Amino acid sequence: MSFANTFKALSNPVRREILDLLKAGKLSAGEIAEQFDLTGATISNHLKVLKQADLILETREKNFIYYELNTSVLEEVLVWLADLKGNKDDENK
Repeated sequence: MSFANTFKALSNPVRREILDLLKAGKLSAGEIAEQFDLTGATISNHLKVLKQADLILETREKNFIYYELNTSVLEEVLVWLADLKGNKDDENK
């Protein structure tokens, strides 16, 4: 996992909204696109960036591609941020 790719992906509000949509469960590309006033190509590009950052997983079922959150990457980012913040008990030692 590259934190640079992760933070680049998270820097865009549309991509953050896509991640928010996927909290409820997996969605097809079409179901995601229905939620935005953007072209299919634009949504496809956002999904590509999220996939490259390993923030979402892609599965194929018949003629459809479904996307879902990859929570393990999000957990790694949260652990890193918590470690960066430090612990107040550590400061008193």
